[in-house]
Amino acid sequence: MNSASSYSALADFGHALLNRPSLQEGLPMISEYAKQATGAERCSIFIYNPHIQMLWTTLADGAGKIMVHKDDGIVGHTVKEGKPIIVNDPYEDPRFLPNVDKKTGFETKNIASIPIFDSSRHIIGVFQLLNKSGGFSKEDARFMIFFAHYISGYLELAILFDDDAKLLQKGIE
Repeated sequence: MNSASSYSALADFGHALLNRPSLQEGLPMISEYAKQATGAERCSIFIYNPHIQMLWTTLADGAGKIMVHKDDGIVGHTVKEGKPIIVNDPYEDPRFLPNVDKKTGFETKNIASIPIFDSSRHIIGVFQLLNKSGGFSKEDARFMIFFAHYISGYLELAILFDDDAKLLQKGIE
């Protein structure tokens, strides 16, 4: 895909996303677009609550809800470092949480973990892409940083106005 068609596809995605005002409708769209654009097998979108220092998935392909403390896992380190993390051999990385694979029955072969910032430059979430054939590259990270900026305004507003998200932001389940 050339860059003109890539930007056109992203603009079409943005228009369609604006017609999905709730997280329940928008997150699957974000996930599908990110997977298609990068060639990843799965996408998980984590919301971060700094008051309880926890991340949880509002969307995790093929898995139930996943909760992780900000000090744990690749996703937690993404919050702590505030920058993308690419791990192409997760079982050799001490930050990786293999118990999530055991619990879900999914084998993680590689991970791209990207922070999502709000308009005040605070991390509101992380999206992770899993299992791209051949692994993730710096070029993938550049695209995903751009994509995270692109979707951040939508997520910030959706979290603010979505009833389920309001409950999650307060740490109530």
